[in-house]
Amino acid sequence: MAHQPRSADKTDKRPPKSGSGAARSRRDWRHPLRSWAGSHRDSARLALRRIREHPVSTVMIVLVMTIVLALPMGLAVLIDQVERLGVDWQRAAQLSVYLQQDIQPDAAQGVQQDIAALDEVAEAQLLDRELALAEFQQHSGLGDALQQLAYNPLPDVILVMPRDIDGGAAALEPLRERLAQLPGVDQVQIDMLWVERLTAILSMVERFTGGLALLLVLTLLLVMANTIRLAIESRRDEILVIKLVGGTDAFVRRPFLYLGMLYGLLAGVLAWLLLGAGLAWLNGTVRELAALYQSDFELTGMPVQDGLVLLGGAVLLGLAGAWLAVGRHIREIEPQ
Repeated sequence: MAHQPRSADKTDKRPPKSGSGAARSRRDWRHPLRSWAGSHRDSARLALRRIREHPVSTVMIVLVMTIVLALPMGLAVLIDQVERLGVDWQRAAQLSVYLQQDIQPDAAQGVQQDIAALDEVAEAQLLDRELALAEFQQHSGLGDALQQLAYNPLPDVILVMPRDIDGGAAALEPLRERLAQLPGVDQVQIDMLWVERLTAILSMVERFTGGLALLLVLTLLLVMANTIRLAIESRRDEILVIKLVGGTDAFVRRPFLYLGMLYGLLAGVLAWLLLGAGLAWLNGTVRELAALYQSDFELTGMPVQDGLVLLGGAVLLGLAGAWLAVGRHIREIEPQ
């Protein structure tokens, strides 16, 4: 009888473990991702090491970038806050209706009631000439001189608050003409014309700030490009060795790009702090000036949103300046 082979002698073909192919697939795509992340981490460390090894040049380039960033950003923040003040004053715009000098008190009250009844008017307040003269004597410092006058030179005034002020002084012109035609009215003045003049001046300053910012940005890019060029020249031999062993331009370029971004980050943080301190220092003078005009206006400091824009812009400018320098100079360094 033929000997039957035992089952133990048979080749043991075990089925593959469930999920082993998926695990290998995960390892396959994780490996290049880890290599990419490690390369960027090493490049960032090289940039940090260069900053630590060259503190003097780092401080100089960061200070230059800080000044270039802080000047146009500070002007932009100031213009924005003053424009908001102008908008608030424009919302409180009113018309001053000066009545004729010889008008009687009853007639003045009748004009005030007629104006208040208009659909375009939200409120109309009559200021008596005697009360106006008493207040003027008290606040002008000319009380003794005014008492020598034989008559009261101030007219009765009706302060008119319009319902709709959208469109500025031009939108109030029809109402001004209508009020000027009322009997007993001598003159009507729109009290927001000076606000529009202020807005026009701010628009001119804003355009100037935009041009200045463009010139300073170009200057910053040139300074950053020159700084990165010097950094590349100081590592010329190291770059030649890296290219001899097969290093790509992207590998060589990466630490310098991180260096530009770090310069921008440091300058952005310093410019943010500088602007915050500068606005706080300037705020005392602004409050004193506003008090002279019976206003409680004050600077609100450096807004967080503007600070984040400044920080992001500084990093991008540092990256752009480094890219401009690295792209050309790295290609020029080739092993012979």
